[in-house]
Amino acid sequence: MQRRVYVPGTAALLVALLAGCTGGSGTGGSDDGKSGDSGSSTAAAEPGKYRTLPEPCGAVDSSTLDSMLPGLKDIEDAKQREKAYAGSATVTYDTDRRVGCRWKSESADATHHLLVDFERVVSYDGTVSDDTRAQELYRTKLRDAGIPEPPPSGSDEGDDDTEGPESPEGSDSPKGTGKPGSSDKSDKSGSPRAQGTPAAAHASVKKGDGAAADGEPDDGTTADDGTPAGYEPRTLDDLGDEAFLDDVLTTAASATRQRTVTVVFRTSNVIVTVSYDEQPARRTEVPDSKEMQDNARELAENLVDRFDG
Repeated sequence: MQRRVYVPGTAALLVALLAGCTGGSGTGGSDDGKSGDSGSSTAAAEPGKYRTLPEPCGAVDSSTLDSMLPGLKDIEDAKQREKAYAGSATVTYDTDRRVGCRWKSESADATHHLLVDFERVVSYDGTVSDDTRAQELYRTKLRDAGIPEPPPSGSDEGDDDTEGPESPEGSDSPKGTGKPGSSDKSDKSGSPRAQGTPAAAHASVKKGDGAAADGEPDDGTTADDGTPAGYEPRTLDDLGDEAFLDDVLTTAASATRQRTVTVVFRTSNVIVTVSYDEQPARRTEVPDSKEMQDNARELAENLVDRFDG
């Protein structure tokens, strides 16, 4: 019988074919791994500057409390007076993200309330920075107050040829304001405001107390609600990264007038709110808008220093 002869070359050919298949699959695998896409991934957004918040009840010194809440120092009981100065922490679900403190004083002349609120904004979107998210939240608060956003820095609104120089009353405006009266909240009666009261309601608060019948100030310097010219609700350009001030006069159930001044500013990824209100005991009295605004702004400026210092 003849034996079958296996040709060595045939085996070598089979080995070469198998090696070629293996090499091809390896090359294809490297392309499928998308190694070239690693450089095109979006960089992670920057975290916010602030990782913690100040203790709010300790953020306001006693001299400021004496100025804004005059009834505190007149409390006779020492323990009650100490408690009133200490304030009361607001209830929050995450003290790493939001904290606040309230104070209240009562006297024969008026009742005052003060609230300081710190909110640290954190973006849970890796492509959006904490600062950007805080800016979005700040602008929502600005719109809710019915105050227009200021134009971007260096932008040309196209009205320079018609508007001319600022009006004379701008010289009496508080330092750091935008254009006095530019917010014109009387045109935004439907806009949400502090305590949810439309602007039209405030325009009629002082009817019969010397205001002109058409709703305009009778002396040309003070609005119907007792707000001096240049002190209307507005944005502020010298407080934190961006800021605004709101001033609302309402009529309480007892027919007394209550004024609430709110200052909101953003510094990096923290939004600070100062809310200050006064309700006189007598119906005929109207809280002093300028004095309250000055006090609230001074406190806000002190709080900015706490973050920047």
